Amino acid sequence: MTTNVTETVVIERTFKAPVAKVWQALTDVDQMRQWYFDLKEFRPEVGFEFDFVVEHEGNSYHHLCKITEVIPQKKIAYTWRYKGEPGDSLVTFELFGEGEKTRLKLTHEGIESFPKRPAYARKNFEAGWNTIIGTELKQFVEKKG
Repeated sequence: MTTNVTETVVIERTFKAPVAKVWQALTDVDQMRQWYFDLKEFRPEVGFEFDFVVEHEGNSYHHLCKITEVIPQKKIAYTWRYKGEPGDSLVTFELFGEGEKTRLKLTHEGIESFPKRPAYARKNFEAGWNTIIGTELKQFVEKKG
């Protein structure tokens, strides 16, 4: 798979939370439902497939994902595509412990393989991941309790 680097979305955020807590938020389905998407099930195992539907501006997007790599408390990656649409991409979450904090690096590559329609524009993925990682996940892992 040749990757068009200009289309790749890379987002890094540092959270005031230990790696173990961030990893749990990324891999525990009950926690994921609180900050990510409404997943029926999720297991951090290579080969595990999961899907979810997102409604956006009157359209329904059925996401199909399959886990390709798991390194506990360090990295999880999965394919990300849309039912009935061409294209296949890869989402990777990498964690780096920095004392009591955790730096998370999200990489979403292969976006350019999706249909050339506004809904699949890089800026939309970038905005979406910034909200998901920079706001939703950050608030979830940093809240006390």
